[in-house]
Parts: sequence; structure tokens; C-alpha cells
Amino acid sequence: MKLLVIEDEKALSDSIVSYLNDNRFACETAYDFPSAREKIEGAEYNCIILDITLPKGSGLQLLQELKSAGKTDGVLIISARDSLDDKIEGLNRGADDYLTKPFHLPELGARVSAIIRRKTFGGASILQFDGLAINLHERTVKGEQGLIDLTRKEFELLLYFTENKNKVLTKEAIAEHLWGDHVDMSDNYDFLYTHIKNLRRKLMQGGCPDYIKAIYGMGYKFAYEGTSKQFNA
Repeated sequence: MKLLVIEDEKALSDSIVSYLNDNRFACETAYDFPSAREKIEGAEYNCIILDITLPKGSGLQLLQELKSAGKTDGVLIISARDSLDDKIEGLNRGADDYLTKPFHLPELGARVSAIIRRKTFGGASILQFDGLAINLHERTVKGEQGLIDLTRKEFELLLYFTENKNKVLTKEAIAEHLWGDHVDMSDNYDFLYTHIKNLRRKLMQGGCPDYIKAIYGMGYKFAYEGTSKQFNA
């Protein structure tokens, strides 16, 4: 899951990113209005964590521009303003949730997860593909042979594939989704091929079919002809 944290207090931003990274989210950051606008215009995110008060602009203005452009990124406002009017304004402008500072990081993580489940998976907690079950709340994966131990990147990769099942994803799109700002750190895609190879191996060892197919000259896709199931735990 790809997140954007827009927060000008670097210490707080670092704490949020560290916590969310530990919980298998991939985070990008922006510390002021112009850099946040540039990122929002250039990419899509599963959820944007948005502070209202930013250097050189307003978080509410960013929210308005996001919605005016017809983008569907989830938005969680975080703000020191705790008045009812501020909350109503943020929600009326299209935010999915509003969290007042100070807050506990587990609560932030839970709200982000809830937004993603609602917007991406219809509110489901578990995705079922025959013998493969993905628990979005616990962030675990189970096959016919039991729990499958995935790294954070492998889990993100699996979710990205299932979000786009039966669609061909280019290696560039996959890399940008998983690594965001850091994708240019390598001048080849060996790191991506390694993650895909390891994910396929672990799924098959866990008793799952070989869902991930290489499409020559194009990319990869999660091939699933059945009807996936989504339900709450």
C-alpha cells in the first residue's frame, strides 16, 4: 500500500513513516504545500495523511484540488485544530477521516487501514482467492499449507497484484508503486525480479497455484479466473 505523508513537523513525519513502514506500508513524504502538490499531481496513493497547516499553503486547498481533479486517493486529515467546524469542513471537502493531534500511532494506523479497506476492497477485512487468503487487518497471508511468511515488500507486491487482478502491470509501474521516491536508486530491475520470484515461490510452497504470470515484453499479472471473495473477519 502506497501512502503519502504531508506533515511539516519533520519529527512527527519521521515517527509516522517509521511506524507505518514497520506495518508494511510504503510511505513518501512532503513537508510543504508546493512539494505536496507536485506529488499529488504526479502519482496516486492508497491514502494521503494530510496536515491542514502547511508552509506556503493550506492542506484544505490541496484537498480541494485533489477532489476537483477527480482523484480517488483516500485522505486522512491530521490537525491540531479540534473544533467541530474544522472537522466538518474537512469532511465536507472530501476527506475520509479526521484525526486530532496529538494521537497514538496505532490509532493512526488503524484509521489508515480502514480507509484503504473501504476505498479499495469495499470494506472487507479478508480477500479470498481459492486457497489463498489475505487478511488486510492482521496483514497476514495464508495458503493451503498454513501461514505464508512474506516480507513487507512481498506483502505490498501481492496486494498490488490482487488490486489489479488479470491486468498486466509493467515493471515500471510495479517499481514505482513499491519504492516511490526511491525507485531511481537502481539503474536496473534486478531487485524487482527478485521480489517477484520470491513471492511466487513462497505462494506455491504455501499450497497456492502459480497466480503471478510473466507477460513477455509487457510485465506481469495476477491471473485468476474464479470469483474472489471479500468478507469481514
